[in-house]
Amino acid sequence: MQNIILVTGASSGFGRMIARDLAHAGHVAYASMRDAAGRNAEAAADSDSYAQQMAIDLRTIELDVQDERSVAAAIDAIVAEHGRLDVIVHNAGHMTWGPSEAFTPEQLAQIYDINVLGAQRVNRAVLPHMRAAGRGLQVWISSSSVAGGVPPLLGPYFAAKAAMDALAVCYAKELAPLGIETSIVVPGAFTTGTNHFAHAGTPDDAPVADAYAAAWPDGFADDMKAALAATVPAWADPATVGQKVVEIVAAEHGKRPLRVHVDPADDGAAVSFTVIDRVRSEFLHRIGHADLLHPHVEG
Repeated sequence: MQNIILVTGASSGFGRMIARDLAHAGHVAYASMRDAAGRNAEAAADSDSYAQQMAIDLRTIELDVQDERSVAAAIDAIVAEHGRLDVIVHNAGHMTWGPSEAFTPEQLAQIYDINVLGAQRVNRAVLPHMRAAGRGLQVWISSSSVAGGVPPLLGPYFAAKAAMDALAVCYAKELAPLGIETSIVVPGAFTTGTNHFAHAGTPDDAPVADAYAAAWPDGFADDMKAALAATVPAWADPATVGQKVVEIVAAEHGKRPLRVHVDPADDGAAVSFTVIDRVRSEFLHRIGHADLLHPHVEG
């Protein structure tokens, strides 16, 4: 079945890979990005060129998850073209790197706005159409940091990802009776094929950041990056994230997994989430609502 799919944050990294893999699988994949005519013009042109070269239905669309009007315009355009939107992949996000105290509250709000409120803006535009259709699929790109190893210097980003994951879990239960399915993909650390560290935000409070740098052992931050990189095996391929999303979309409605791990570094999240998700499942059984563990399927 060909699906109409929107991938947020698809100018680079996981988003770009996911959108291309979905298009290669025969779906109509919208690779959304902000400022497609400006700062991301090169990425948009590259995406369009790739689609033409590969003869796949990969379409670039302007969408800024921080701008409600931009979100609404993109969703309206897709639905006007196809009459539906079957799958949303919540991928848009932004990483930070530096001592947590040195990030201002305004910076933390900005990171939260991109990673969490951005998904909420998109959902408020997408879900009316999925609710009317009585079916749909939400795929959330989470992070192993939510339940696995938590190194320093990534605090604001990890906090936002944890909030996004919690929101996804709550949505899963609320949307299940409506026939809308949820799958959460949990990537671990990858040191090649993405631009997370290269594009990471840095603290605005330079004096505090400098104070930490002076108090830490020499080379602390660089050593931490090297230590994280050392946990990732040489064979780790970030393209497996997109491949997992393709598999989820292809799976039978009502039988898709709630959570899928793609963590070659094996930071422990798969173990922790197994326990966490089981506890949550058992609680639903306890309150008499185990039906919320799976989407309603007609017939």
